[in-house]
Amino acid sequence: MPLPVPQSPAPVPAPALCAALLTLVAGAAAAQMSGPSEHAGLTVEMLAELPAATMEATVGLPGYTLRMRAIEIAPGGQIAEHGHADRPGIVTVIDGAWIEGQPSGEQTFEAAVLGTFPEKEDTVHWVYNRSDAPATALVCDIAKAE
Repeated sequence: MPLPVPQSPAPVPAPALCAALLTLVAGAAAAQMSGPSEHAGLTVEMLAELPAATMEATVGLPGYTLRMRAIEIAPGGQIAEHGHADRPGIVTVIDGAWIEGQPSGEQTFEAAVLGTFPEKEDTVHWVYNRSDAPATALVCDIAKAE
């Protein structure tokens, strides 16, 4: 009696294989990152502030101030996850490097190139200092008057 010949598995059609790989990659890309819930190692210095009266008189924006702050993050420190729906701003790193996290991933901003990023109405982010030295940025934003 002849021995059975082993059968190789049926080949997977290329379109089916591509679809399976795309589903796997899309699932990984859809995974959203989230940031820390607490601040750690922060020093915030108010450098200047335009009061609400000035903002209303000059640009017609009542109830808001324009402020410039220096924010230093100690080595291993972090800024908690937060949004900017009502507080737009611009950040420029002037010493060290800030690693900005967003749900879609991380980006490093370095002082050596005056790394700058906007904080727009749809911005949700957090920041880390993963270096061994303090990292400082100038943060200019429009905030509700207190």
